[in-house]
Amino acid sequence: MSKVLVIEDDELIGQGMVRHLTAAGFDATWVGKGETGLARLRFERPDVCVLDLMLPGIDGWRLIETARGEGIGIPIIVVSARGTEHDRVHALEIGADDYLVKPFSMKELIARVQAASRRGPREAVASRGDLIEVAGLRIDPDQVQAYVDGVDASLTPTEFRLLYTLAREHGRVLTRDDLLQRVWGRPATHRDRTVDVFVRRLREKIDRLSSTHTYIQTRYGVGYKLEAEPK
Repeated sequence: MSKVLVIEDDELIGQGMVRHLTAAGFDATWVGKGETGLARLRFERPDVCVLDLMLPGIDGWRLIETARGEGIGIPIIVVSARGTEHDRVHALEIGADDYLVKPFSMKELIARVQAASRRGPREAVASRGDLIEVAGLRIDPDQVQAYVDGVDASLTPTEFRLLYTLAREHGRVLTRDDLLQRVWGRPATHRDRTVDVFVRRLREKIDRLSSTHTYIQTRYGVGYKLEAEPK
């Protein structure tokens, strides 16, 4: 039975999620504070965390950053009334695996938790392989960072995961669904622009630093690949 930790400051909402998750076969518990939730993530290691962002004390943003910084790879599903593209993208950038905007159906929450539980914890990027170099672009999994002609590209952890995933398949086109599965661990949904948004951000950081090459190429109607092409 998969364990689910719900971190939500509204007790009515939190207990409601717990009841529905329990009825669906999960061992679900609720806590109302970020500090308590972070402690449980550290020491109890549930299979999935369902996290509200607007928490007293340690808020959801800081909790995600702290957990990922400590190497806690438990899937984190954000549930929040904050539904702007900026909020969704920022949560994914700092390490969330999925994002549901309130109000949402409990059936959808259960489906997302089931999918996250099947995927299991994310693997640490640093253990995935060797340094990769492509025409002045150096991708270093030990530093979880990329450098263009020796200059730090200042990638977020999620931006790095996307770049490293493309680099490991150098020259091969990966579809948006491939990338969502490999980087975020979830299938594509209707009008999901997550991959496109992150590719745009990567290009702004990496291609801008190089005077000679672009690195992430689009195969229109299919997906993206990493391959150096002259500017």
